[in-house]
Amino acid sequence: MQVIVQDLATNYTRLGKGQPVLILHGWGDTSQSWSAFAKSLSARYEVIIPDLPGFGGTEAPHEAWNLMCYAQFVHDFLQKIGVKPYAVIGHSNGGAIAIRGVGQGIFQADKLVLLASAGVRTPRAISGLQVMAKVGKAVSSPLPKKLRTSLRRKLYEKSGSDLLVAEHLEATFKKIVRDDVRADAAYISTPTLLVYGDADTATPLKLGQELQNVIEGSRLEVVTGAGHFIHLDAAVDVQRLTEDFLG
Repeated sequence: MQVIVQDLATNYTRLGKGQPVLILHGWGDTSQSWSAFAKSLSARYEVIIPDLPGFGGTEAPHEAWNLMCYAQFVHDFLQKIGVKPYAVIGHSNGGAIAIRGVGQGIFQADKLVLLASAGVRTPRAISGLQVMAKVGKAVSSPLPKKLRTSLRRKLYEKSGSDLLVAEHLEATFKKIVRDDVRADAAYISTPTLLVYGDADTATPLKLGQELQNVIEGSRLEVVTGAGHFIHLDAAVDVQRLTEDFLG
C-alpha cells in the first residue's frame, strides 16, 4: 500500500483485524524483515508497518532529518491513514523514534514495546564515531571514489557503525546518533516492555538497563543468545513476550 506523507511517497503494510499495532523498523531495515512477525501478530491485531523515509519503498527525506523529524513523520502518517495505535513496537532506531514520539506526546499508544532499542548515546560513543569519520575521510581522500567508499565502509564496519548502511542518509545518520532519548524516556508513563538480546553488540543489554531505569514501571526481558535483530534471532521468544504483554 502507498500514501503520500509530507510530500514523500510512503510504502506500508497493513494486515489483520483488531486493535491497531504500529511497528517501526530500525536503521537500514524495512517492513519486509517483519513479515513473519506481523503475520503471527495479525491473528489478533491489525498490524501496520511503514517503510520509514529513506528505506524500502519510501522516498528519502529532501534534507537531513533528526529523530524529531521522524517522530513527526510517524504522527503525520498515522493521521493520514486515520489510525490511533493501541500499541507501538519499535526496533533499534525505530525504538528511539518511538521513545521520542511517545515521550514528547507527538503520538500516543496504550502500550509500548522496545526491541533492542537504540537512543542511549554516550559522549564516548559519539566521540569515537567522530574520530572514525575524520580518520576515514583523511585516509581515503586521495583514493579513487570506488576505493575511497570501500575503505570507509570497512573502517565504519570495524567500529560497529551503521553510517554507510544507507549512504544516501549519511547526514541524517550523523544527526540521529548524537541524539540521546533518555530525557524523553523519563516522561513516558505508558506501560513499556523492553526486550534485549544478551549477544547484541549494536545495542547492548546495558542500554536496555539504562532505559528501564528512566521509564517508570517498565519491564526488561533478556533473551539468551539473541543478537541485534532479535525478532529474527529469537522469533518465538520475542513473539511470545510481545503478545503476552499486549494481552
